[in-house]
Amino acid sequence: MGLIQAGIGALGGTLADQWKEFIYCDSLPENVLVVKGKKRTSSQGRSSNTSAEDNIISQGSRIAINDGQCMIIVEQGKVVEICSQTGEYVYDKSTEPSIFVDGFNKEGIMNAFRKMAERFQFGGDTGKDQRVYFFNTKEIIGNKYGTASPVPFRVVDNRMGLDLDITVRCFGEYSYKIVNPILFYSNVCGNIENDYTRDRIDSQLKTELLSALQPAFAKISELGIRYSAVPAHTEEVGKALNEVLSEKWGQLRGIEIVSFGVASIKASEEDEQMIKEI
Repeated sequence: MGLIQAGIGALGGTLADQWKEFIYCDSLPENVLVVKGKKRTSSQGRSSNTSAEDNIISQGSRIAINDGQCMIIVEQGKVVEICSQTGEYVYDKSTEPSIFVDGFNKEGIMNAFRKMAERFQFGGDTGKDQRVYFFNTKEIIGNKYGTASPVPFRVVDNRMGLDLDITVRCFGEYSYKIVNPILFYSNVCGNIENDYTRDRIDSQLKTELLSALQPAFAKISELGIRYSAVPAHTEEVGKALNEVLSEKWGQLRGIEIVSFGVASIKASEEDEQMIKEI
């Protein structure tokens, strides 16, 4: 089974007369990470399948993918197709599985796909449960964070021979995005009936982010960056956080930090006074 790219304008031509269902996804709001695809039958009689089963994709059905989306087809719980390229596609179960991906780490996608490569066979027929899911691949912004308790920060200045540990409080926002929909489906959302919203995972991500700040700040201090200068080096902090969180976020859930903003970072009055005295 696989997807065949439909030609521009084909929906109004010969192919349009043959399509069974039209599977699509409305524009995804910023609070929705994954949604199950909707089926629409033709109001002009073009669709020859007016009594289709909800979780079966008919031969010749069409699937539309918009900007900022990635689509996967799941059969019996296994990911069998993935596509992130904008356009319209025709579902053809006689072709090989398709992987159309843009803007992703293709090697990571392929590795995740291979892990699910054992496919169910039903005498040449499709499985008894097929679902189409659309993933929001846009940057998910506006995630606030704040350290409830001070976080250790090492102050290093080789010119002054300064090397001491202080504590700081840090507040700001960060953004992230889904970079491997197969991992996110397999390890986070699974076979959802309707949609998967960001509030279901944001608390966990925030807790893990705050836990990762300490080792990330350690990497920043090794670069000789003072805590007061961190707001000017948010790109380095974001990179350090991705390195610390790569196993939990990247390799397990298929997400990564896009940007990390610092609105305020401040040491305790005692630590600031100690630095001034030194």
